[in-house]
Amino acid sequence: MQDPNADTEWNDILRQKGIIPQKEKEISENDIVNMVEETIQEKSKSGKNFDDFTLDELDLIEDEEDEKIVLEYRQKRIAELKELASKSKFGSVVEISAQDYVNEVNKAGNDIYVVLHLFKQGIPLCALINKHLADLARKYPTTKFLKSISTTCIPNYPDKNLPTLFVYFEGQMKSQMVGPPAFRYADISLDELEWMLGKTGAIETDIKEDPRPRPKDMLFSGLKGSKNVDYLRDEDADDW
Repeated sequence: MQDPNADTEWNDILRQKGIIPQKEKEISENDIVNMVEETIQEKSKSGKNFDDFTLDELDLIEDEEDEKIVLEYRQKRIAELKELASKSKFGSVVEISAQDYVNEVNKAGNDIYVVLHLFKQGIPLCALINKHLADLARKYPTTKFLKSISTTCIPNYPDKNLPTLFVYFEGQMKSQMVGPPAFRYADISLDELEWMLGKTGAIETDIKEDPRPRPKDMLFSGLKGSKNVDYLRDEDADDW
């Protein structure tokens, strides 16, 4: 009996007449790659990037699609997690003295950001900054957060410059925030400080815009429900 899967003119005629079934298409390596790509895109529709998948999720994809291709992604992800774990060695705000400065700041190591807070007891804004930094240190354990009493670290450092934040990278100062105006005086929020440090590169935050409402937004919020709001928007918006 003639092989129905053979590529012959007679079999082609029989397939056209519907006498024998169509020949199954062979799956090439390109087809497999495309299948994996489609799976990745489908799973990314939820807003999750493929590089953000957990190892268990990668195992699930590995079961569903071509093992060799997904294994490469999995190995890459393992390497990234190991690198992150090796850098996540801080997680708290450590108090240092002047004697510790060189080792803790200037010799912090390669690819390490250091955030140093100069403060004094009894200054409310310094206490608030210390509280926010403790939260950020837990959230970003790859960044080294330090604090030091100002005059202990730098003799005769003026109180009017407190609080002060210095941001270092690989031993070099990259940014500084000095005095109450730099911290919006007494009511700076955790999100605002996170946004400010994000702009320096010290942390990789998702907060990309200033969290504090603009004066115009606050005015319109206060006038909500007033019959004059639309008039103010039209006539005075350009004056703000």
